[in-house]
Amino acid sequence: MRKLIFEEWLSLDGFAADGNNGLSFVGSMALHKPSDQDQLDFLDGIDTILLGAKTYPLFVDFWPTATNDQQIIADRLNSIPKLIFSKSMSKAPWGKWPDAGLVKTDAVEALKKLKSQEGKDMVLWGSISLAQSFMRENLIDEYHLRICPVVIGVGRPLFAKTGIIHLKLFESKTYPSGLVMLKYRTALPV
Repeated sequence: MRKLIFEEWLSLDGFAADGNNGLSFVGSMALHKPSDQDQLDFLDGIDTILLGAKTYPLFVDFWPTATNDQQIIADRLNSIPKLIFSKSMSKAPWGKWPDAGLVKTDAVEALKKLKSQEGKDMVLWGSISLAQSFMRENLIDEYHLRICPVVIGVGRPLFAKTGIIHLKLFESKTYPSGLVMLKYRTALPV
């Protein structure tokens, strides 16, 4: 069975988006070289990228035209098939690469079907509402949380109305910028 890995940038105080529903708190850490190399290595283990309808425009406006520092990640990321969860979109172009597929049915049921198929793991980036619906159904197998060394005080919390989620830390890494990557697997209650 394929795993769903959820990756998210968070402020130290647990917000996945700032007060303007943006990622201003991430800053230049997104370009941090050791973190980028780890991300490139991670991409080798996945064959599907999942995005929500609100996250899709953020990704498609950046990755298909990324240059310079992000080019090596962009080429790999752009070549991986993508699925956008949206009941209202009619197509999801991705620059010069093949269009992303659309999932217009119930997201939870669609994910259950995707997880039962053969293949590498899948990653869900951003897409807070979609992630929270998967959390409530215990469909996320791993959480990869990039904790930025900044407190923003207000924003959109990642773990809002998700209920209790038991996790077990299996990897952590600190970068010179102060960024910390924490990787958790879902666990049984202790």
